[in-house]
Amino acid sequence: MKKTPTWPDGQCRCHWANPKNKNYIKYHDNEWGVGVHDDAALFEMLMLETFQAGLSWECILNKRDAFRRAFDNFDLMTVCKYDDKKCAELMQDAGIIRNARKIAATINNARVFATIVKEHGTFDKYLWGWTNGATIYEFDKTRSELSDKISADLRRRGMKFVGTTTIYAYLQSVGIINSHEPECFLYAKQ
Repeated sequence: MKKTPTWPDGQCRCHWANPKNKNYIKYHDNEWGVGVHDDAALFEMLMLETFQAGLSWECILNKRDAFRRAFDNFDLMTVCKYDDKKCAELMQDAGIIRNARKIAATINNARVFATIVKEHGTFDKYLWGWTNGATIYEFDKTRSELSDKISADLRRRGMKFVGTTTIYAYLQSVGIINSHEPECFLYAKQ
């Protein structure tokens, strides 16, 4: 495991948090590993993780405001209605990742997300149901049996760009998995 640096504020943080990027520090300190139960926030994070596939999370985080603007603040029903004209508009937006396959996947995944909401009442119930509402405490992994199962289920339902590594990162970002390293000031044992 990489050594966790001590920061100018005296705190130790996970090795991946870039001390030169205030947005990244804010994300690490206030969001990553914190349980999310709001469907709008769960949708936003899933869509951002979709775009992150093959890229760094820092890159996506730096473009988060542009993604929110471009994707109508990740309003689920609005994204579900996107058409070819909107896709072409998104491909011209230099503020986001202009990848036609990921844009199409985002729209497709929004529609599958909406179907899951209809089936379970909320996406929160679907997602947290995999652990019966419990948080898993583990670090130094990029996939798990849980991410394998959720990834397989989402792909079976028709989602794209939701491989097990992407889903593992998603589960960390919404707090189902808390992966703060033992040296990090946010580390918590079960």
